[in-house]
Amino acid sequence: MKTTDKKNTTSVKRGVTKPKSNAAAGLTELFEESLKDLYWAEKALTKALPVMAKNATSEELIAAINNHLVETEEHVSRLEKVFELIGKKPTAKKCDAMEGLIEEGKGILEETEIGVVRDAGIIAASQKIEHYEIATYGTLRQFAETLGLEEAATLLEQTLDEEKGADKILTEVAVNAVNLEAAEAE
Repeated sequence: MKTTDKKNTTSVKRGVTKPKSNAAAGLTELFEESLKDLYWAEKALTKALPVMAKNATSEELIAAINNHLVETEEHVSRLEKVFELIGKKPTAKKCDAMEGLIEEGKGILEETEIGVVRDAGIIAASQKIEHYEIATYGTLRQFAETLGLEEAATLLEQTLDEEKGADKILTEVAVNAVNLEAAEAE
C-alpha cells in the first residue's frame, strides 16, 4: 500500500506514525517548529525558576538559579531575534518535554523536606532541564548551520554555551556543598 502527498512518496508500514496534515516536510520547517517549541520552553522556565529559587536553602544554589533566570530571559530575547532573522513572528508551541521536566521538578519539591535534601533534588531536576536544553540548542544550532543561517547559528551557539555553563555551576554546587551536606544529614 502506498500513500502519496505533494512532497514525497513513502510506503506505509505497520507501526509507523502517520504524520499530521501540517507536518514538517523539510529541514526549514522542522527548524521553525523546533524554535516554537524551545520558545515555549524558555518562557515556561522564566516562571519555574523563581519557584525553584524560593524553595532552595543553599545560598549558592539560590544564586545559581537567579543568575540563570537572568540568562533565560536573555535566551527568550535571543530566540525572538532568531525568529526575526528567518522572517517569522515569535510564536510559542507547547513543549511537552519541558512541561514534563517542570512537573517533575514540582514533584521533587513535594517529595522532599525543606533543606539540603530538597536542594539536591532541585539540582537534579535543574540539570535534567539543562541537559534537555543543551541537546535542543545543539541540534538547532546545527540545523541553522546546515541551512546557511549563520547569524542564527551564532545566537543559538551563544545560548548553548550559557546552558552548558549553568549545568557546570549546578554540578559544582552539588559536588562541593549540597550533596555532601545532604549525605551528612542522613
